[in-house]
Amino acid sequence: MPTLLIADDHPLFRAALRGAADEAADDIQTCEAGTLDEVMSTLEARADVDLVLLDLHMPGNHGLAGLAALRAQFPAVAVVLVSANEDPQIVRRALDHGAAGYIPKSAGLDEMRDAIRAVLDCQQWLPPALRGAVSRAESAPGDADLAARLASLTPQQFRVLALVAEGLLNKQIADRLDVQERTVKAHLSAIFEKLGARNRTQAGVILRGLEISDPARQVEA
Repeated sequence: MPTLLIADDHPLFRAALRGAADEAADDIQTCEAGTLDEVMSTLEARADVDLVLLDLHMPGNHGLAGLAALRAQFPAVAVVLVSANEDPQIVRRALDHGAAGYIPKSAGLDEMRDAIRAVLDCQQWLPPALRGAVSRAESAPGDADLAARLASLTPQQFRVLALVAEGLLNKQIADRLDVQERTVKAHLSAIFEKLGARNRTQAGVILRGLEISDPARQVEA
């Protein structure tokens, strides 16, 4: 019996995805999250989740950083990105960072259903209207290598990296993760080596490089 985690901060869109999931598989189970922190907590508490539908711009997520976090911390869970951003280059980057598919928010119920069904069948899925453009889009320089490097981080190392990117100091990170400061320093040494970063500033810049602007917010602005 497949289990699907719908991660989006808009209740109406979560309902649409839930309806598509119900049509994709008769025996599917669904759970929901409205922030990236809730996604992480749910995955830590439940080992039965097979697929996450992840809003690219939900609270706590910063573009592809959330995808990278899920791929690093829960590599057995498939992730499909959901976004209003239909830029083929962004879709290409998402695939390079391990997304199993990409669902535009303009998609109809049938496309959502087909996407969920395909990924549950271990197939990659892209909307038909974008497949040609995405196949022609070139991977961003270094993206595939960076994805592999980020995936090599342990879950705790990725948490440390995320807090470094937020600008927290070692003592603050230690307090946040309830560990000793020397443990944070040890994690940072491993992070620098795996990412090829010289210092914490460079490591933070690497993760922040995965941020993607939200077109909906650009319109609102």
